[in-house]
Amino acid sequence: MARILTLLLLGALIYPCIPSVAGVPERREAGNVILEGIPEIPAHHEERIRPYLETRGAGVVDWRPDGEGLLIVTRFGEMPQVHEVRMAGGARHQITFSPENITSVRVRPHSAPGDFLFLRDRGGDELYRLYLFGRESGVATLLSDDASRATAPLWNNAGSRIAYSSTERTGRDWDIHLVDPEDPDNRRIVYEADGFFIPVEFSPDDNRLLLAQFFSATESYLHLLDPESGEIRPVDDDAPEINETIAYGRTAWAHDGKSLFIVSDRDDEFMRLRHHDIESGAEQILTKHIHWNIESIALSPVGDILAFSANEDGISRLYLLDTKTMKIRPPADIPVGIVSGLSWHPDGNRIAFALETPRSPNDAYVIDTESGELEQWTFSEVGGLDTGRFVVPELIRFNTFDVVDGRPRELSAWMFRPETEGPHPVVVFIHGGPAAQYRPRFSPLWQYITNEMGAAVIAPNVRGSTGYGRTFVSLDDGYLREDSVRDIGALLDWIGEQEDPDADRVITMGGSYGGYMVYASHIHYGERLAGGISTVGISNFVTFLENTADYRRDLRRVEYGDERDPEMRTFLESISPLNHADRIHRPMLIAQGANDPRVPLSEAEQMVERIRASGIEPWYFLALDEGHGFRRKSNADLYRLVTVAFIEKVFGPDRGGAERSR
Repeated sequence: MARILTLLLLGALIYPCIPSVAGVPERREAGNVILEGIPEIPAHHEERIRPYLETRGAGVVDWRPDGEGLLIVTRFGEMPQVHEVRMAGGARHQITFSPENITSVRVRPHSAPGDFLFLRDRGGDELYRLYLFGRESGVATLLSDDASRATAPLWNNAGSRIAYSSTERTGRDWDIHLVDPEDPDNRRIVYEADGFFIPVEFSPDDNRLLLAQFFSATESYLHLLDPESGEIRPVDDDAPEINETIAYGRTAWAHDGKSLFIVSDRDDEFMRLRHHDIESGAEQILTKHIHWNIESIALSPVGDILAFSANEDGISRLYLLDTKTMKIRPPADIPVGIVSGLSWHPDGNRIAFALETPRSPNDAYVIDTESGELEQWTFSEVGGLDTGRFVVPELIRFNTFDVVDGRPRELSAWMFRPETEGPHPVVVFIHGGPAAQYRPRFSPLWQYITNEMGAAVIAPNVRGSTGYGRTFVSLDDGYLREDSVRDIGALLDWIGEQEDPDADRVITMGGSYGGYMVYASHIHYGERLAGGISTVGISNFVTFLENTADYRRDLRRVEYGDERDPEMRTFLESISPLNHADRIHRPMLIAQGANDPRVPLSEAEQMVERIRASGIEPWYFLALDEGHGFRRKSNADLYRLVTVAFIEKVFGPDRGGAERSR
C-alpha cells in the first residue's frame, strides 16, 4: 500500500481532511492519528466513555536504598513516568518528565537519593536507549549508543558497574556490555553473542555474571560469564545431552555465592522453583506440590526468605520460602488478582508489590512478612466511577476439536458478563503472543463494553498460550498454526449452545498475533461473525518474517516456521489472511502504529488494500507516533473511542447497557 501513502500522510498533516481519491476513502487527521473510512464519532460516545478513560495504575519499581521511599511508575500526563511515594496513601511526587515512555527502571544500590537506570525509545520504535538518572541533578545521561536497541540493564551489587544487552555490533545479535556510570564513554563488550543473550544477575562478590540465552518461548539456557576474561560456561552442563529442551524463568543468586534459586521446566510441564548447586549441578525441586508456573521471585536482603508468586489458572498466589529449611509458608492473604514487581524493603521485613484486579488497576501494596499486615500504598483513580459496579469475570471452560487421553481437550476463557437481561452480544478477545496468557486484569474498555453497552467479553486461552504447561504452548507451532484458529471455532460452537450470549452478534478482536487470529477467524468462520477488530495484526507470515526487526526474526521463525524453507514458505502463504482476504465479508476495524518494529506498518497497509479490493470498506486507524500498540494517552483514548463506535455500529445500540448506566 505504498500507493501514494506518503503523499496522503503528508497531506493529512497539512489539511484536516483529504477528499476521497482513486477509490481511497476520506482521510482525516486527529492529532497524530490518521483516520481512514472512519466516520465522525457521535458526541454521546465520548461523553459516556470519558470517565472510563480517566483511569491510571501504579507499577512498583523498587525501594530507595535508604528505605525512605518507594519508587513507582504511573501516569499523570501522556506517558507513564517515575514517581516516589513516602508512605501508605502518601502523595505521588513525580521525578521524570519525559515526552516518551520510560521502562526497565533499576535503582542504584547504595545511592542515598536513589539514582536509577531506565530505558526509553522514540515514538514506539523500540530502539531503547539506556540512561542514568541522577536524583540530585535531575539529569538523564545516555549510557548506550543512540542507534541500536539496549535491554535488560543491571547494576552490580556494589553499584559501580552496569551490564546490559545491545544489538549495537551487528543489529541482530545481543552482546553483553559493561559500563562505568562515572565514565559512560568507556563502555565495552564483555561477551560477543551469537543470538539473544541478556544479563540476569551478578554474583554476590560481583566476579561472575549470570546470563540467559533465548531460542524460543520453550527453550532458553543459563550461562556463567567471567566479565574480565570473557570465559563462559553453561549452568546446566548436560543441557545439550538431554532429550528435551529447557525453558528458564526468574533467577536469584543465593547469598552463599555457590548456589542459585532458579525457575525452570526441566523434565517437567510446569516452571518449578528449584535450588541449584553450581559446582555439582545438583537440584532440589521446591514447588512439586504447586502444579502451576512460578513467575516472579525475590530474595530478601540477608538471603533468609525468598518471596515468589505462582500463576494458578491466571490468578497470582504469593508465597514465602525459608531458605534454611526450604519450607514454604501458606499463600499470603492478599486480594485475588495479579501480582508483579516484588521488591524487598532494605530492612528485610517488608515486601512491596503491585496488585491488579478486574475491578481495580495496578496499585502498590506492602506486606509485613512476620505479621501478614497488608497496606495499600497507592490509590489510583478510576474516573470517579463506582468500582462496585464493575464486572468480575467468571472462568468458563469449553471443549475443543481434539482429544487427550480419550476425552475432548478442554480450554479455558474468562467471561465478563453484563448484569442486564440477555441475550447479550459478545466480543471475543484473542490475546497476542501467541506465547502469552489472558489473565483477569483491569480493563476500562471491558468494563465500558459490559456496563454501558450491554455486551459480554470472552477472552479465551487457545492452544499456544502459556500457563498450562510446555506441551500446550507448542500445540500451534509451525504446521499446526491453524489448530488455534479451530479453537475459536470451538468457542463459537460453545456460544451457539448457550441461551446467553447471543451467537448471532459476535465480534472477534485481538492485537499482534491476536490480530492475525481475527483475520483468520473471519476467513474460516465469517458467516458466524458480525465484525472484527485487528490491531497491529499479522496479515502475511512471509512478509511479516521478512520485514520484522532483524533482532527478532530468528526467535519468531521458531514459532511460526522458517520462510526461507520452500515447503514452509508455501504453507505460510497458504494460511496467510492476505491471500484469502476476498473471504472477509464483515465490517473490519484495522489499527496500526506507523513505527512498529514487530509487526511493520506494511502488514496493515496491504491488508487494508486487499480487503478494500474485495468490496469491503474497513475502518483504518493509523497512529504516526506509535509502535506496537498505543501508549500515549491521547492516542489510546481515541482508539478506544473508535473501538466502541465500531462495536455499536456492528451490534446496534443496546438499550440494556444504556438504561443500566442511568
